Amino acid sequence: MKKSLVATATAAILASPVLAFAGDGANAVGAIVEKGDVAWMLVATALVVFMAVPGLALFYGGLVRRKNVLSVLMQVLVVFSLIAVLWSVYGYTLAFGGAGRFIGSLDKLFLAGIDTASLADTFSENVKIPELLFAAFQATFAGITCALIVGSFAERIRFAAVLVFCTLWFSFAYLPIAHMVWGAGGYLLSKGALDFAGGTVVHINAAVAGLVGAWMVGTRIGYRKEIMAPHNLTHTMVGASMLWVGWFGFNAGSNLEANAGAALAFINTLVATAAGVLAWSLGESLFKKKASMLGAASGAIAGLVAITPACGSVAPMGAIVIGFLAGLLCLWAVHALKRMLGADDTLDVFGIHGMGGILGALLTGVFTAPSLGGTGAADFSIASQLLVQAEGIVITIVWSGVVAFLAFKLVDMTIGLRVSEDDERVGLDVASHGERAYSD
Repeated sequence: MKKSLVATATAAILASPVLAFAGDGANAVGAIVEKGDVAWMLVATALVVFMAVPGLALFYGGLVRRKNVLSVLMQVLVVFSLIAVLWSVYGYTLAFGGAGRFIGSLDKLFLAGIDTASLADTFSENVKIPELLFAAFQATFAGITCALIVGSFAERIRFAAVLVFCTLWFSFAYLPIAHMVWGAGGYLLSKGALDFAGGTVVHINAAVAGLVGAWMVGTRIGYRKEIMAPHNLTHTMVGASMLWVGWFGFNAGSNLEANAGAALAFINTLVATAAGVLAWSLGESLFKKKASMLGAASGAIAGLVAITPACGSVAPMGAIVIGFLAGLLCLWAVHALKRMLGADDTLDVFGIHGMGGILGALLTGVFTAPSLGGTGAADFSIASQLLVQAEGIVITIVWSGVVAFLAFKLVDMTIGLRVSEDDERVGLDVASHGERAYSD
């Protein structure tokens, strides 16, 4: 058992972005900086920005009612921008500085000591990328994670409340979990947890916070009594397509080098997403008699979410299985599970990102096994790895949930969470921003 756990921990180090933190010896003599790696990471970083703005913004914007579309676009844009600044001030150092078990250090506060000569590690010995580039890449992860949350309580929350909550949650939930999973000395990393591109750090983390928010903000006026259909599914389809394209930067970029590892993450992202589309469409055809465009787009996101933690360590056939199962599970979650939970999760953040993330994190522990084509060590133990993966999931759920509850409570006690009933009926575009998306 001990031997298996050691092997599992070794596999975790080789299959997660942890080696990317910039250590004290990052500028070692003889370090190699490949121009191809730098170019790839610049593109990957831009692709993740493209995921959020405009991808996620359009995906969310099309799903809400027309009187609230600008409010969602605004929340995604401003939250992403806010987190990018906070990341540069203190987020990067707390996530990737030092070697603490639960949080980093303040050594690189305000990006102190990081200049154009600073280098960050990759997965290959003595191969580096600019640390400024690594910091920018990770900033996009933090930004889109917080932006994902706003979909859970869209159409009724105050704009200022969103910004204050995201600041608190980013500081006390995202940063510790990112460090525990990816940072040097992180608790979950040391346990051998596998999370290549953010199944726990991004998706489960954000989904739990969103679910807590949906409960605490309360249901929309007329929820389950009035028709609240998406106002523009064309926007949603375009947004989903942008998310798929941008996700190649998210997943394959997490390899940090332009090599075969990036190619593995790339093809896994492609086929898992396609499998998610097919599974959701099949499920709708069987149980609802019609496959919908919204369902196909949702299946794509489900596949993308589930393959995120696994994309760098499973074989393409394993990725197809993960994506297909995610499509079916998330289809069930946004209908049956949503009713069980009793939350008005407006845009099904928990049903897709939460359940898809949990499934993906668990199946990473299965399909990383070399017997199933994965990149795990020869003595990789599926049972042992599943226990580690489950621990990571539980810690993420509890940590994120508690921080989210306290943050929402604090915001509610100070500036208030919810808009007035009159403002909600008018729509947040006019009530919160004084604008209309459409002239007619």
